[in-house]
Amino acid sequence: MKKMLAAAILALVASPAWAENVEVVLWPAGQVPGQDPSVKEEIVEEIDQRIGRKTTKVTKPMITVFQPEADKKNGAAVVVCPGGGYNILAYDLEGTEVAKWLNDIGVTAVVLHYRVPRAKGDYQTGPMQDAQRAMRLTRENAEAWGIDPNRVGLLGFSAGGNLTAITGVGHDLKTYDPIDEADKLSCRPDFLVLVYPAYLTTEPDSVVLNDRAEVTPTTPPAIMIHAEDDPVPCNNSIAFFLGLKRLKTPAEVHIYPTGGHGYGLRPTDHEVTLWPTVVTKFMEKQGVLSAKK
Repeated sequence: MKKMLAAAILALVASPAWAENVEVVLWPAGQVPGQDPSVKEEIVEEIDQRIGRKTTKVTKPMITVFQPEADKKNGAAVVVCPGGGYNILAYDLEGTEVAKWLNDIGVTAVVLHYRVPRAKGDYQTGPMQDAQRAMRLTRENAEAWGIDPNRVGLLGFSAGGNLTAITGVGHDLKTYDPIDEADKLSCRPDFLVLVYPAYLTTEPDSVVLNDRAEVTPTTPPAIMIHAEDDPVPCNNSIAFFLGLKRLKTPAEVHIYPTGGHGYGLRPTDHEVTLWPTVVTKFMEKQGVLSAKK
C-alpha cells in the first residue's frame, strides 16, 4: 500500500510538458560561499508518503526552470522556495506542484534547491546566499528564458517562507563576494508570497518581527497566507503584514480559520487550500500577470 501511495504521488506531479526542464547550478565548482571544498556534492531524494519527493541534503545548490506552454506564457517568473524546516526540502509538495500551478497561469517557475540540512549556528545565511544568487541568475537569463526581469517574484512555504521574507527584506545585504556578471544584477524580488511562513517573530505569540525579518521601505509588496490553527503561529504572517502596513507598502494577509500546516496546493475541505486564487488576484493587482509587450 505504501509503495502504491508513493507511486500515486509521483504520478500526480509528473508532466510530459516538463521534459525540457532547465537545471542551472548556482555556484561555480568549489565556490559555494562558506562551504568546505572537501564536502561531497550531492542531492539525496527519497519518497515521503505525504509530500512526495523530499530532498534530504543539498550541497550543490541549483535551480530548475519549469516553463509554461507558449500560448499561456505572460513573461512573469517566480522563484519558489520549498519548506522543510531548513532540514529537508518538500520538493514535490512545495516545489514541482507549485511550478505546475504557476505554469497554468502563464508564469515561469524557478524551483530553488537551497542548502539543507540546516547548518549549526547561523542556518539562514547559506540559504539566503542561494536565494539571492537564484534571483540574479533568473534575471541574467531573462532573454533566454523569455521572461521580464522586472516581474520576478519570490514565493516560499514555511521555512521557505522565512527564506522568502528575509531575502525580500535583506536584498541589499552583501552576503557573498561577487563572482561574475550575474552578481551585478539586483536580487530584490518584485513581489513576495509567503505561505505559512515560520521564524519571523521574536516570540511565537508576538507580532514583533525579529531583526532578520524587520521590513524596510524597500521591502517588496507581499501577500501572506496562513491558517489560524497552524502550529506555526499565524502571528508570523500578521507581523510581516503590520510591518509593511506601517510603511504603506502594498500588502495583504489572509488568515483562514482552519487548515493546519504543510498543505501546499493539495485540495482539502479547508478554505485555506483555495489560496492560489487570492494570490493570483494579488499578482494581477500588482501588474505581474500583464502580457509581455
